[in-house]
Formats: sequence, structure tokens, C-alpha cells
Amino acid sequence: MTYTARDQWDKHYSDGKNFRQVGERERELLAEYAPAPGGDGRALDVGCGTGEMSVFLTSLGYTVDAVDFAGSAIARAREEHADVEGVHWLHLDVERDDPAPLDEEGYDLVVMRLMYPFLKDRGRVLHGLGERLRDGGALVVITPVVETTPEERRGIALDDDEIALLSAGWKAVERLDADGLAFLVLRGPCHADARAVEKRPTTGHALTGALAVVTDDAGRVLLGQSRRGMLELPGGKTTGPEDFAAAAVRELAEETGLVAEPGDAYVVMMLVDDSHGIPRLTAVVRIAAWTGVLANGEPRLFDRWEWHDLHALACVGDIFTPAAQALDAVWPAVIPDLPPVASYPIAVDQPAVPGEPAEAGRLRHAMAKTVIDGGWAPSEPVRSALRTVPRHRFAPEANLAAAYDGGDRAVITRHDETGTAISAVSAAWLQADMIENLCLTPGAIVFEAGSGGYNAELIAHIAGPEGRVVTVDIDPWVVRRTRRFTTEAGSGRVTAVEADAALGAPAHLVPRGGFDASVITYNCWDISPAWREQLAEGGRLVLPLEIGGYTRAIAFERRGQVLEARRFTYCGFVRDQGQQARTIPVTGLLDGELTLRFEHGDAAEPAGLGEALRGPRHEIATGVTMGAGAYFGSLQLYAATTLPGFCRLAAHQDTGVTDIAKDQDAPAVVGDASLAYLIHVQTRHGELPEDKEWEWFVHAFGEQGPQLAEQLAATVRAWDRHVRADENDKHADPVLTVHPAGTPDALLPAGHVLDKEHCRLVFQWPGRDGHLPGPARHHRAPAPAPVLEDR
Repeated sequence: MTYTARDQWDKHYSDGKNFRQVGERERELLAEYAPAPGGDGRALDVGCGTGEMSVFLTSLGYTVDAVDFAGSAIARAREEHADVEGVHWLHLDVERDDPAPLDEEGYDLVVMRLMYPFLKDRGRVLHGLGERLRDGGALVVITPVVETTPEERRGIALDDDEIALLSAGWKAVERLDADGLAFLVLRGPCHADARAVEKRPTTGHALTGALAVVTDDAGRVLLGQSRRGMLELPGGKTTGPEDFAAAAVRELAEETGLVAEPGDAYVVMMLVDDSHGIPRLTAVVRIAAWTGVLANGEPRLFDRWEWHDLHALACVGDIFTPAAQALDAVWPAVIPDLPPVASYPIAVDQPAVPGEPAEAGRLRHAMAKTVIDGGWAPSEPVRSALRTVPRHRFAPEANLAAAYDGGDRAVITRHDETGTAISAVSAAWLQADMIENLCLTPGAIVFEAGSGGYNAELIAHIAGPEGRVVTVDIDPWVVRRTRRFTTEAGSGRVTAVEADAALGAPAHLVPRGGFDASVITYNCWDISPAWREQLAEGGRLVLPLEIGGYTRAIAFERRGQVLEARRFTYCGFVRDQGQQARTIPVTGLLDGELTLRFEHGDAAEPAGLGEALRGPRHEIATGVTMGAGAYFGSLQLYAATTLPGFCRLAAHQDTGVTDIAKDQDAPAVVGDASLAYLIHVQTRHGELPEDKEWEWFVHAFGEQGPQLAEQLAATVRAWDRHVRADENDKHADPVLTVHPAGTPDALLPAGHVLDKEHCRLVFQWPGRDGHLPGPARHHRAPAPAPVLEDR
């Protein structure tokens, strides 16, 4: 019995044939090595056939999901075991189908009985099943082995090398015998990190070759398990006068049986390194289309060929160095920590390459629904973009569930040497909200500062065939990655440029009259003049602006030289790396246990403040309370823009001096050797959220502490009266206008002025305008200003 095709197995079961019965020894081993935890576990029976194993697992206390790709097997199982409870029969191909019917909570036991040798992509399936195991769970593989299988049937048996591959990447492996069958119990998946390895040198001459990068209709990449004990791409040396693309096409056919036309082979990068001191030149050839049936054309060199998920490449174990570097050339960062190589991208007109797993579309629509239900995508063009643009293809290192998380989750794609995130695919709801606020129309030409690909392609989808996106980033790696991903899965309407985005787009890419809209995708302390100057009159600029250390995505509209705020959204982004990057002045206190951060102005002198913190603490109850889940982001912004001497007091240890929790911070104000800060204290407890309540308190230290405390408490009370609302999304926003640096005070509207290097921000809050006959400069005062009570 050597069936491999689904229709053959369907005929097998529809003809009334069965499979080898579950032996008594198998039952004993399962009961001993995989009992149901607490007598109530969840099991997955992969390749269940007519259900004998599934029914036995229920006797051990398991509830079972029983799956088989043969519909006739599932039909017989349902009929023959109609009286058995606790089994969910599923017609499902674990290699190809959307796994949506499987339990999202995972399994205590996964059983693969007499089916593992029939899998085509063994490594990928095993990796995926391992990810579904609950803590302490086991994957049991029961399989024929070569030494006890007749020669004519050894195609369905495993040898010791195959069993070693199967067992690799698990913390605990037990091999037992079940009447001639190998009974493997695998626990604790710990897949080996990808490691670039070399072959032994075969020549003293320079090496020149081509590697073919091929994906299937699910977007998975083809790799061969070579007899050298590593994974490799199809490819080899050039022969005679053939070019690199022709060599890749020839090697692909010889090694795998897949056929590609030369016109579908694109040399996208040249790699130069050395192997054992011998120079090596490798062409990376992207195959955009192919035909044929996958086979092992060179069994003396390869054990088999399999399709691999991109997100799992980081843990596939040993991979031939040029192959790993070629994969990185097509999907930068999909394999981390590779040895250095000189790379030279080739400008080619490669078409987008289609292909995605069955579950990607479902997860994309689920993400879109979450964003839409949250109210972040009210317009149909933005909704359509969320449902259409394949987000996972711009974050291939993330699994599909992470890529399509509809909540607050961003996919971090790059860290600096300190581990700080410096590039990411932002949360989908925030991208939708910012794009909505661009107010795009068909044919729009849009500037994006901070690249990545996905956000730009969402915009390109909305702008349509006549639209265009110019995306600029200072990091050459990010630009290379953006270019590759927009080539692989994009619209062809995104241009990625390596430059400092604070300087705007290169002049030749700026449309006459300016961009219709601009979006900045990193935290900005300042607003670059170029962003205003390159924006069309009436155009929208949406950017995450830091105000007192608090970030808001603000939608501005250009009116001459002034930007007028239209909408505020609470958010957070990675920080600027370019010309506008800024180091925040800080003052360390109590030997570094506390830090004062001055987002605007200079840092305070630490000596007097440290002494003040060792003295008595003055406390004021503001009388302003809030319940569980109450939003107070507007209070942070209100305090940061109206209080002289505003800063943030951060705790790095639980000192007991401030009552600020470790790694948290609080709004604060400083004066001469004095400070005051704001915290919330729980004043009412209860079992239910609605029974709980917190009150805002001000704590202060130093001689001027009581005055500072009164000033801060008055601010909280004013916020409560004029800004706060019962509903979290109904808090009042300030009227905010942004003016060029150097604008005289007399030409500014009344309000609180916050000066930055390139612009002047004027905030007008409800309830405060009547008290401000002229601009009120925002700076750190040496002593507390008079308390301004609102009436």
C-alpha cells in the first residue's frame, strides 16, 4: 500500500478497505505515556482513517478532533462510530487546508499513526503541529521502520536518518517498539535556530553559480534536504555560455522536476563572498512562474524536497550559506544572524509573485472586521484595502496569526544594537485610522516618511491605478526590504527612496502643486518644514507628534503656512532616526532610582531635588475620581501643554518614596529644589469593575512643593470640568495650530505656545481662552507660577 494521492485514498476507503488495526501494544503505550491530563484532555488524531484510534483515545479521557483528507474515510468513521461521543470528525488536509476547524486552544496530545511517511512537507507539518501542543503535551508518531518492512513496501517506512530528522528539535524524545512499529513520543518543541553552514571545498578555482528561489501557490519556498545534512535551494554552477537565469532554470528542472521558462526567471541580486578562502559569486534568481510535479531528480544528492513556511525559516536548522543569503535577498530578515556578504541588487522589472496559504484570506478578513467594528475604518476604500492587501507578505518573519492580529499588536521588524525597536509594521487599527484621516481620493499622490511596504500599499490600493506613493526612509536595510516586498506582493505604484525623510521627498518626485497627502510613520518631536512645503494647499498631513513625551497621531490640514489640527488619536511609534532625532534631557535622582525627563527645555539641577526627596512629602487629594477603564490620556496632554515646568517623573525601582510603580512614570512640575507629581490611588475596591474607583492625588517635595501641588491639583480639576467626558472617546481636544518657527508672538492666536526647533504650536483648550489675552510661552519656570483657577 503506497497511496499518496487523495483520490486514491478516497477510493481505498469507499471500496470498504481498512487499515492496520490498532494493536494492543499501541494501546498500552498510549495509556502509559500519554494519559489524558486530569482525565479530561484534548487530542488531535491526524490521518484518522475510519476512526479506530480516535475512539480508543476517548476511552483514555480525551475529547478528540479526528481529521483525514479522504472524505470517504470520514464518512465511514461517522457512520461506524455514530454512537461514540467525544469525537469531532473533520474532513481536512493538514498539509494544504485552512486549519480553522482545529481547536484554537491547542491539544494535550497529537497522534500521527501510520501516516507520517505519506506527508510531502514533513518538516513544515511537524513544526505546525508542535506549535499546537499545550504545555506538557506530547506528539506521538507511530510509523513503520525500514528494518521490519518488506523491501517492496519500504516507501512507507522510515530509516534511522529519517527518524533522527523527525526527532530533531524536541526537548524530550522517547522511542519505543509497538509490535515492529516505531512508537515515538515527542515533547517540548524547541526547533533549532537556522544556521548557515558550508560544504567542503571541491575546487581551488573561483566558484560561480545560480540559486533558484521558488514558491508555491501558498507562498512557501522550496528547499531540499541534502545528503550533506543541510537544506539547500535548487541551483548549481553555470555551464558553458549560459547566463545565470538559464542556469537556475536548468538546475531547477534537473533537481526537482519543476519547469520554468527563461522569461519567468529574474536575477534580483548578486552575492559575493568566499568559501574556505575561495572567491564565490552567486546569482539569486527569483522564479515567478513554473509548471510540473515536484520530484527528487537527484536522489544521490538529496533525500527529498519540501515547501517551507517563510516564518519558520528562522528555526530550520542547518542551511547552506549561499542559500540562506539568497533567501535573505528576497525576504530580508527572514533568517537572522547570517554571516556578512557583499550584495548587489539588480534593477529588474520583476512581476509580483502570487501565492498565500488557505488561512491567510480568512485571517485578513477577520483582522479587517476587528478594525471596522472598532470604528477605525468607516470608509469603504480603507475597508477594501484592509481586506485585500496581504499584510503577512510584508512581515514574512511573523506567523499568520501575529501578522493579522487585529488588536494593538505591531510586528517589530528591526531592532538597534540596544534591542530597541526601530522599524515595525504598525497595528492595523492605527494604520487604518491614520489613512482615513488622510482623506484620500482616487489618483492621489502621497508622501510617506518611514518605509516598510504594507502601509504604502494600503494607500496605493485606495489611491487606485492613477495614484502613486513615494516612501522615504533613512535606513538602507529598510529601503531594500520595502523594495523587495513591494516587488513581490505590491501594486507597482510605490517608489521607495533611501534618504532622510525629515528633508521630504527628492525634488524630482514631488508633484507640481505638492503632495495630496503626507503621512509620517515614526514618532516626531518636531514638524519638518519640508513636510508642510511639499504638501498641497488643503492637503492632509498625519503624523505621530510627541508633546511633553506623550504621542498623538494628529491629522493636520494645510492653510497657507499654517497647519490646522483636525483630529487627535492616542498612539505610539518607533522613534525618528534622522535629522530630527533628539536626545531627551534627563535628571537622575536618588542614585538613579528616579529620573526626571524634560521633553521640552533643559534638565533641572539634581542637587536640590535629591535633597527635597529625602524630606517630608506633601499630599493633596484633588477630589477627581475615575472608574475602571477610564481614559485619562487627555489629562496627560492637558497638563503637558498648560503647566510651566512640566516634566515626567519615572521610577526605576520601587523606592517607597514616590509610590510610583517600577518602570512607570507620572506627570510632574518642578520649581527651585522642589517638585510635585500626579498619581492615582485606588479608593474603592470591589469584585466587579464597576465597584472600583481611583482618585487623583498630588504628592510634592521641597519648600515650594505645596504651591506646585496646588497648581497641579488645579490643573486636574480644570481638566475634569472642561475637557473630560463621561465617554472615553468624547473628551475634548484642543484647537491646535502649527506656525513656522520665528513667527512673531503678535501674529499667533491666543493660547499656550509650545516652541520647537522648526515650528511653534499653539494650544487653545476649552475653559482657558478667556484667561489668555496673549500667547503664554511654555517653558520651565524657576518658581511656580500663580495658580490659575478656572471658573
